[in-house]
Amino acid sequence: MELVNKLHTVSLDPEKCKGCLTCMRRCPTEAIRVRNGKAMVLYERCISCGECVRLCPHNAKKVQYDDFSTINNYKYKVALVPPTLYTQFNNLKDVNYVLTGLLELGFDSVMEVAQSAEYITETTKKELRKSKKMPLISTACPAVLDLILVRYHNLVDNLLKVLAPVDITAKLARERAEEVSGYKKEDIGIFFISPCPAKIYALKTGIGVTKPLVDGVLSVGEVYFKLLDVMNNIAEPKKLSKIGPRGIQWASSGGESQGVKREKYLACDGMENVVNVLNQLEDGKLNDLEFIELNACVGGCIGGVLNVENPFVARARLLNLKNELPPNINHLSDVDKDDSYYLWQVNPDLQDAYKLADDRMEAMEMLSEIDKIYKNLPQIDCGKCGSPSCRAFAEDKVKGYVDKNYNCPQLEDKIIGNVNENY
Repeated sequence: MELVNKLHTVSLDPEKCKGCLTCMRRCPTEAIRVRNGKAMVLYERCISCGECVRLCPHNAKKVQYDDFSTINNYKYKVALVPPTLYTQFNNLKDVNYVLTGLLELGFDSVMEVAQSAEYITETTKKELRKSKKMPLISTACPAVLDLILVRYHNLVDNLLKVLAPVDITAKLARERAEEVSGYKKEDIGIFFISPCPAKIYALKTGIGVTKPLVDGVLSVGEVYFKLLDVMNNIAEPKKLSKIGPRGIQWASSGGESQGVKREKYLACDGMENVVNVLNQLEDGKLNDLEFIELNACVGGCIGGVLNVENPFVARARLLNLKNELPPNINHLSDVDKDDSYYLWQVNPDLQDAYKLADDRMEAMEMLSEIDKIYKNLPQIDCGKCGSPSCRAFAEDKVKGYVDKNYNCPQLEDKIIGNVNENY
């Protein structure tokens, strides 16, 4: 099976994989097959959402992120801190303990992603006022953005062409690090602490920007366990935090929408729900809305697979932290940047992951053959064949992903059953 050269932020441990079909059945883009008793990924369709990591009962799926030791490759290290990280700690009354702890771990500076989220909230309001295409779809969740680029090409014009908060934070952090440290660009390392593989993919490849803005991406889980020890020894944390409630609430589903303050909005989380909303939007059923916020993970970023805490517990902690913060402290005027600073530098490419062939006539012939095969299948999507659906199995046969002589196991069982009945 031919695979495209796409960054793999989720990998498979073949020794642990039991070929149980769980990941294949739940993949939102039908990117997984089971062949010879092991799962395999069509990476051209993978959106790095992490569903397979979350659901695998055998822990055979692993997220690829940078080892913490890579920060030592730079003379000046900056940590980009997501609000999700704060929600992992029990009884955290002051987020400055986390920020001070990161300095103790070896970072020279910290910058909160929630601060840029507040800037982007104001940018989104501007874009909503200017846009003639409604509803606008948030692009803050890279898994959802990639899903649209892979599967919902008709919705591309609805995308909010605004950089994600982490991208803005990375830009600001590098500018300030160069100014404060005096080091050259190559000596400054910008590291994001990620709650999910989708953000790793987006930052490593540079979605919406001309080149990647960070030098490495770490895991929330790994950093969390390193912070536990050092935070216990901090008597008085440094006053480093500069965020308000509008920014920190982005970690939870609906937080971005609340900041925009539009009445006609929809906030949805969980991949199955996201797919359902996108299907309805593509069918023209949600055109009365102005803004749509979609998060691949249940609960939003607090539900990312690289976190350690249950997303519902994390949400409760987030609400407590939010209530302790001063309101509306970050504004666009504070950074004195042109509006273009917050917008996409380049439009992400559409991905033809489902294209049958480059030649139109050849593609039509293949489609006709798929229809013929599909009509003769049980159409119950049992997955016994190692494809996620009967339609996918027909497509796999025509594309040569499986041997053309390989028949549907369900039909084979039925034939054998009929023979046994006759005897």
